[in-house]
Amino acid sequence: MKRSKSSSRWLNEHVNDPYVKQAQKDGYRSRAAYKLIELNEKDRLIRPGMLLMDLGSAPGGWSQIAGRLVGSEGRVIASDILPMDSLDNVDFIQGDFTDDKVFQRILEVLDDRQPDLIISDIAPNISGVAAADQASSMYLVELVLDMARQVLKPGGNLVAKVFQGEGSDEYLRDVRTSFEKVVVRKPAASRPRSREVYVVAKGFRD
Repeated sequence: MKRSKSSSRWLNEHVNDPYVKQAQKDGYRSRAAYKLIELNEKDRLIRPGMLLMDLGSAPGGWSQIAGRLVGSEGRVIASDILPMDSLDNVDFIQGDFTDDKVFQRILEVLDDRQPDLIISDIAPNISGVAAADQASSMYLVELVLDMARQVLKPGGNLVAKVFQGEGSDEYLRDVRTSFEKVVVRKPAASRPRSREVYVVAKGFRD
């Protein structure tokens, strides 16, 4: 089967990507790990002993880093529709976090505790139709914000991937209504031609 130009370009980029090679060397599950490492270094998001939630966690690149940083005194509650292999200091719940049953399981694991931080590197399955993909990605990130509004500790923080385009400016305005400080970051490990950026929101106002 002949590959399309875009998939050939992606494969070529992926094989020659220094972050992919480095992730293999460092034993990280994905190159996305370096995005969270950089965001954490800039914004001092994760501390030992924290309770943290990772939405859209598979294959576990972010949960792996977060689990190490919170340590044995902390906990990461991770959720994804796809399966994810176990990690130290991480409780994984498979399923759609917006589904009532899955949400109830997350609440059970939280056990009346409120996360200090919610992180999300979630992305939709790409259809190749730009407008539809943008709408899907905005829908997901709005669900992440909705989850934060339901469970996040007052004064807590949120980090979410957003694809710049239709709806992203409105989303930023919406985030600012619930958080004291909101910045947009583009980590070095984020491919330059990608429209992805990361919204770092601090100081949740309940």
